[in-house]
Amino acid sequence: MTDTSITYVGKQTDNIQVVQITDTHLFASDDGQLLGVNTAQSFEAVVDLVIDNQHDADLVMMTGDISQDNTIESYHRFAKQSQRLALPCHFVPGNHDENQMMHQELKGEHLRPEKHLIFDNWHIVMLNSTIVGKPAGRLEESQFKVIEQAVRAHPDKHLLLVMHHHPIPVGCRWLDQHWMQNGGDFLERVSQYPQVKGIVWGHVHQEVNEVYKGPHGDIPLLATPSTCIQFTPKSNHFALDGLQPGYRLLQLQGDGSICSTIYRLKGDKFSPEHEASGY
Repeated sequence: MTDTSITYVGKQTDNIQVVQITDTHLFASDDGQLLGVNTAQSFEAVVDLVIDNQHDADLVMMTGDISQDNTIESYHRFAKQSQRLALPCHFVPGNHDENQMMHQELKGEHLRPEKHLIFDNWHIVMLNSTIVGKPAGRLEESQFKVIEQAVRAHPDKHLLLVMHHHPIPVGCRWLDQHWMQNGGDFLERVSQYPQVKGIVWGHVHQEVNEVYKGPHGDIPLLATPSTCIQFTPKSNHFALDGLQPGYRLLQLQGDGSICSTIYRLKGDKFSPEHEASGY
């Protein structure tokens, strides 16, 4: 495992385009299903959608829960599909992932282990918010030091923080038990840095577009739909949404602003078992 950095060559425009994919929940088997959705097929369909949309993107961020069954084969499945995008793909672990296995098995021409992504105007930091053996998350002091060091190393660059767990409650009582346990402290601390311009995560299987009002201005807080099942927003009890799988495209502007769009598959091919009470 590594926390090394990679510098991406400057572009002719200030607009950096990033595809965020999250929560694939892949199995070893081709037939692996999560609550009625074949996760291999839904992930493949989302990859097809990214390719069809021809974004001219610069990289892919995978924000955790790659595997559902903690198998080597599930990570190889992700590697094979993500290679089709022909873009550098950086990743963080989710609570369903085995971090060491993930880093050992996600190897290939486009799979990148670096956690610091350096552009002309932006610095993207990939953080580990997981607690081993628990669905909830937490950002440890070592990760706060990573953020502090990033600011010191590149004080002139806008900073995007990326992780798996949600640092704010999303209004689902059952799901908010499994948030980043020190999310409030995290937001208060990182908002002290004027360089922090956005925070992005997965885990919640739904679209979230919120804002944290920090001392240096508003910070966008963004979560992205899963490539498989979707959780119903604002539900006190476990409930599955009929919305289709998707991904987010982030446009990081030279002035530090962020524009983003959610893209979803059309139709209803990947409809889950709505009577499910958990997983």
